[in-house]
Parts: sequence; structure tokens; C-alpha cells
Amino acid sequence: MRIAIGLSGGVDSSVAALLLQQAGHAVEAIHMRNWRGDDDDPHCRAEADRRDAVAVAGQLGLRFHVRDFADDYLRTVFRHFLDEYARGRTPNPDVLCNREIKFKAFLDAALALGAEGIATGHYARVQEGDDGFRLLRGVDPGKDQSYFLHLLGQRELARTSFPLGGMRKSEVRALARRRGLATQAKKDSTGICFIGERDFRGFLSQYLPAQPGPIVDTRGRRLGEHPGALYFTLGQREGLQLGGVRGAAGGAWYVVGKDVRSNTLIVAQGDAAHWLDARHVRTGTASWVAGRAPAQRFRAQAQVRYRQPAQDCEVTLDAAGCSVRFERPQRAPAPGQALVFYRGEICLGGATIEASDAAYGGLAA
Repeated sequence: MRIAIGLSGGVDSSVAALLLQQAGHAVEAIHMRNWRGDDDDPHCRAEADRRDAVAVAGQLGLRFHVRDFADDYLRTVFRHFLDEYARGRTPNPDVLCNREIKFKAFLDAALALGAEGIATGHYARVQEGDDGFRLLRGVDPGKDQSYFLHLLGQRELARTSFPLGGMRKSEVRALARRRGLATQAKKDSTGICFIGERDFRGFLSQYLPAQPGPIVDTRGRRLGEHPGALYFTLGQREGLQLGGVRGAAGGAWYVVGKDVRSNTLIVAQGDAAHWLDARHVRTGTASWVAGRAPAQRFRAQAQVRYRQPAQDCEVTLDAAGCSVRFERPQRAPAPGQALVFYRGEICLGGATIEASDAAYGGLAA
């Protein structure tokens, strides 16, 4: 089978390409350029990643192609990211990048080259059954990336391979070392793909200038000043710069609410569970991997955020989206975050959080 691998210049996609080749596939490499950073920007590793991808393609004898999706990324992913933050929400651009770039623009480019399918270095699995294609968790619980892939549907999964889905990261590194791949010791990338390892607030301020505003406690008492409410998210404690507050205990302060229109942050001290925890979450319209919901009402597990154990819940569909009731309170579900549904290792799909019954979440308790 002729497969195009998305060769990023990291160890994961390098080993994925190697495994496909060892399985007897005709493999070609496509390196995606998704972000136009400044050449002098020390946080932008685009050129270094391209060189590493070229080196691995050379070691494996792969035809190497470069495709520039930066305009698509700006239009479909980054613009949405900025709009959501401007509204005071907490988006996850990696989820939208997968749908719009890696499994749409990249898939279309691969098919145009004559490939029959695509592959990436994601830690997830695809399983074909009588009811179509399923998206499964990767077997390494510390690396499973199905959360970020929940917007994929049958068209994408039918043409996608995840060679690393059945491996642990330690095994991937060991194989890269044995084969002497150029990326064998390369550090994993962290953070949002277009930001890299830099100050998030400083990056965001280049595109969304904000004004200082008041920090108040849950009784409305002014405690200090923040640089811009849109830069903070629910549950955050870093960056508040609240020292000793007269009449308050010495514990940490957490963001428990924010009003972008009045540019106000609301904070509470201690564990703040009373203000942050929620059992009931509302979402917008869901995207289902199978193309349809399991039922109008069903039990499942769900993740409010990545690297969180899946939590038991009951999901009810209606005209506006999903009503989700958890068995246990969930910490700080924020509007704009992805809520992803599972049944065991099967990813069912997901939706965007709109509100919750946390104290400042917008729903009646």
C-alpha cells in the first residue's frame, strides 16, 4: 500500500515511517509547514524540524515532499483560537489543527500525490469493524492522544494509520536508537504547536492587546490588578501576583470566574472547590466518530481536559447540544475546552464546553 507519512522531524513520526516501511508499504514523506514564524525567532523550530525530517527521509530512502499549509492554518485554526480567547474562552487549537490541517489539508495533498492512505506519529489506534471504523486510545496511557483526535470521522479514519498506537514511548525511543535515526535523542515538543516553549501571555498579547483591570474576591472586594482578563483561565493560580491580602489567610488564590466585558477577574483562596467544581456541563453540538450518537441518552466516560482520567457520566442529547451529568464533581470545566466521550478504550467523539453549574459557570446548580 502506498502511504504518505506526515514527517514532522520528531522521533515519533520518524519511527512511524520506519514501521510502515518494515511492514512492506511504499512510504513517501510529507513535511507540513503550518506556521510562519520569524526566522530569527528562537522559539520557532520550523527550519530545524525540516532539516531533521530531511535527514530521516534520507536514512530511510523516502521520497520527500514539503507542503505549506500556513495560510490554511491561519484561516481555520489560529483565527478561531484568537476569537475564542477574545470572548474569554479557553480553546484547544490542537484539536482543530488535527481536523482542518493534518487530516484534511494533509490528507488531500497525500491523495493528490497518489497515496492510498496517510499515517502520523500520534499515539492512537484505528480499528475496522462491522459498524465502520473506530478510534481507540493508544496503549501507552501516558501518551494516548485520542483526546486531540476526537473530531475525526469515517472518511479520515478509513485512510489513516497510527503505527505507534500499540507501542509505549520507551519502545519508540529504543527502536529509534537501534536504527540510529537522526531524531533518536530529540526532545519531545511541548506546548501549543505554533507557540512552542515560550511565555504564553507574552505571545498572546502580540495579537490580543488587553487592558489592566480589577481582581476581586467572591464578595466583590478589590484585591489587586491583572494585565487582562482574557489571558487567564478558570482554576489558574499563576500570574495573579497577589501577595499578602489584608484579613485573608496565607493560601494560594485561584481564578474562579472572569468577566471579559467588564475586564474583571474573580478569585478565591484555598482549594476553591466550592467555586470551581461542577457536576453538570453543557456543550454545543457534538461530533461523533461513527457519524451518529450512540443514543439520545447514554452512559459513558468523559474527559474535561487532556491527561485527566475519564470520568463516569450520563449524556443527554437535545437540539442545542449535550447535557452531561458527572457522578463526581469536575474541576474547573471552562467554556471553549473540549469534552471528549469514551466507552472504555473507544473514543466516541466530543463537543465544546459552553457552560457548567460551577458557581460562575452560567448554569443553575
